Amino acid sequence: MGTSSTIALIVAAGRGVRMGGDLPKQYMEMAGRPVLAHTMKAFAEHPGVEKVRAVIHPNDMGLYQSSAQGLDVLDPVPGGPSRQQSVLLGLESLTEFDPAKVLIHDGARPLVSGAIIAHTISALDAAPGAIAAVPVRDTLKRQKHAASTIEETVDRSGLWRAQTPQGFRFDDILAAHRAAQGLDLTDDAAVAEHAGLSVALIEDREDNLKITTADDLARAARTMTAGDHVAVGSGFDVHKFGPGDRIRMCGVDIPHAHGLIGHSDADAGLHALTDALLATVGGGDIGVHFPPSDARWAGADSATFVQFALDQIQDRGGRISHVDLTIICEAPKIGPHRTEMIGRLSELLGLDENHINVKATTTEGLGFTGRGEGIAAQATATVMLAGGRP
Repeated sequence: MGTSSTIALIVAAGRGVRMGGDLPKQYMEMAGRPVLAHTMKAFAEHPGVEKVRAVIHPNDMGLYQSSAQGLDVLDPVPGGPSRQQSVLLGLESLTEFDPAKVLIHDGARPLVSGAIIAHTISALDAAPGAIAAVPVRDTLKRQKHAASTIEETVDRSGLWRAQTPQGFRFDDILAAHRAAQGLDLTDDAAVAEHAGLSVALIEDREDNLKITTADDLARAARTMTAGDHVAVGSGFDVHKFGPGDRIRMCGVDIPHAHGLIGHSDADAGLHALTDALLATVGGGDIGVHFPPSDARWAGADSATFVQFALDQIQDRGGRISHVDLTIICEAPKIGPHRTEMIGRLSELLGLDENHINVKATTTEGLGFTGRGEGIAAQATATVMLAGGRP
């Protein structure tokens, strides 16, 4: 990969038993997506990181796949019975890429900033290891053994709380982990120290917290959305019936006595949704970007238009919170296909199905839809636009 390449290894094989509930903490929802999705996104979209790989529990593949939707990441590898063993398995899996540097990061630290990622990478030019850490500022007390009273005040000078990412020159930390098998070391910096490697401290922020409790999750969600604002967009589209034996609606083919006429695949649902998404970022409408006069879009899959709108939102640091679509027609019946439509929209948007609503109505025989001349669709999209985290 080259002498300056960096891979991020996200450690997410733990079970998070202290959180309670049915899901490991890294898969719990935070600000509309699993915690792990936010964590991997921070590295996958960072210009200093070439590749991202997660180490996961072997039973969590389905949960992982939902978290990785829409992210350009490597396939995950299964972890071991301890964090230390999981990291070693992850490092061994990266040997085929021969990176110069590796960043090892907790999957349950979703608030890592782009700045600390960059600082950790650059610090490895001068030292074989570097970790994000926070200097201890509170007075420390040592508890008496088996009692709830103070034994002594501990000198806090020179003490730091270790966080992640913890970055290392790849060959050094791989050799250190191989040599540390069988030892019980608390983090990767301790593994490096055991091997005699010098590790630099990079001052980080307090909000790069590791989610361990329900309170941590709530605090992280508040931090992530601080400064965000809500943008709501609407879209409307109409297509008339013509020759054919099926229509396409929200990416699903539905048998019918007629088809829909349009320059692309005439998917009125996805066209309305595209306009609603573009509206949230002031992006014009579908006709501006995909004019029917352009032969390139003849017969095109309307998922292409939705993906374009999604890219516009993501480029502005936004994320979709909820979408709602209403299909207006006398026939065909939409209800039997509603679940499939929601599933398809979930795939397109990388959005949990619980945040997608599809419904249908008629106009009681009134107007062009009532006369069976065509189908209309309207959509509303709610998007969170980030205030920004450096």
